[in-house]
Amino acid sequence: MVINQRTDLPNIQHKTQMHEFSNIKYFLAILTAVIFNAKSYGSPNNTMTGIFNEDFRTLTTEVSGDRLAPPVITIDSGDYLTVGFDALREERDYLRYSIYHCDADWRLSDVVDAEVFDGFNYADVTDYKFSRGTAVHYVHYSITVPNDEFQFRLSGNYLLRVYPENEPEDILLQVRFMVSEGTAHITGDVTSRTDTDYNGHHQQLNLNVDLNRYPVRDIFNDLKLVVTQNGRTDNMATITHPSRVKGSSAIYEHIPELIFKGGNEYRRMETVQLTYPGMGVEEIEFHEPYYHHILAVAEPRHAKPYYFDSTQHGRFFIREYNSQESDTEADYSVVHFTLKMLPLLEADVYIDGDLTYRHFDDSSKMKYDEEAGVYHKAMLLKQGAYNYQYVALPHSKKGTAARTADVEGDFYQTVNEYQAAIYYRAPGERYDRLLGFTLLYSGR
Repeated sequence: MVINQRTDLPNIQHKTQMHEFSNIKYFLAILTAVIFNAKSYGSPNNTMTGIFNEDFRTLTTEVSGDRLAPPVITIDSGDYLTVGFDALREERDYLRYSIYHCDADWRLSDVVDAEVFDGFNYADVTDYKFSRGTAVHYVHYSITVPNDEFQFRLSGNYLLRVYPENEPEDILLQVRFMVSEGTAHITGDVTSRTDTDYNGHHQQLNLNVDLNRYPVRDIFNDLKLVVTQNGRTDNMATITHPSRVKGSSAIYEHIPELIFKGGNEYRRMETVQLTYPGMGVEEIEFHEPYYHHILAVAEPRHAKPYYFDSTQHGRFFIREYNSQESDTEADYSVVHFTLKMLPLLEADVYIDGDLTYRHFDDSSKMKYDEEAGVYHKAMLLKQGAYNYQYVALPHSKKGTAARTADVEGDFYQTVNEYQAAIYYRAPGERYDRLLGFTLLYSGR
């Protein structure tokens, strides 16, 4: 057992390689600030998946019981989407949720609620359970759609927002998901023989969208293709015209926007146990009221040879080692990330993955310790298996994608997951239909 149990916060220095600087000196700051770094900009115009109240944590989605599936369901298929989240409170809250249609660019659509659903656009959150046997007490909530209140008439992008029962303007959290018609068939491949380099640092997609099952008036002008890499939103590609049209198919090839940096396999760590360090964990400590998982010191990989590892492309999976009910029996711990490298002068380093909801802000930004020569970050996370990576974002970051080259490197061999969605706005319509969706993988 590698666990140091303390109920005070002594000012001590660890002597192992893991603690070239004192993690303990950050604990007080963590308890008052770092842990509670949830963002507070839940506004009507912000549609990114995220949590905006410090008491709410661990926002997840699953499709028909598959916790690793992207949040996409197909109309009239029997698919269902379950949204889960925790409130770090002793008692349940009276919560409601509403669902909003969005266009292909995730802006709120012009359609009115009556065009999307029958009845009112709100419902109570009634499915909840209290945590059991955990040091941190919480209430776990879940919402499943479609349901009696919400049946989807229209395909497209959707945003589910949760708020207090009588305060609809106080958005606590929100999550994106998609509803597909399944009428367009998307096929393609991902190659390292790109228009930029040959087995170098990039990967390129070539796609074929078969519209034989759905009549599109003007295939060249009326479609919109959106491609994401590993669930990231910062380097999303939106293509408004195919390269060419062949019969009822739209062909996308040799398009610069469909060339992506290769990146590297995501790093992995597991906090499934509180008594024995799991994958990537150097040490476990207890400081009232939290357990602390201290990860092994990480180093840049950009100058090292590529090494394959089977990952979940940035996702996380909640799990407690000895439990069959991890949603309510997994505990919360403070996870300490440390990256040993020289500071970047013109960029900041962020932790990227579903654990940060793909936000590049104070909740994911690492701080640099000049004396120790490391970047560090502490986050309050629920026990589970996590994927993550370190990315760099220039100080003049507006409109730019985060860079993987600075820390992780860009390798053509990396197995990346690409999500491709094809949208269609028919003449006279005020919303974007989602005709089809698919996953493609590089290196397969």
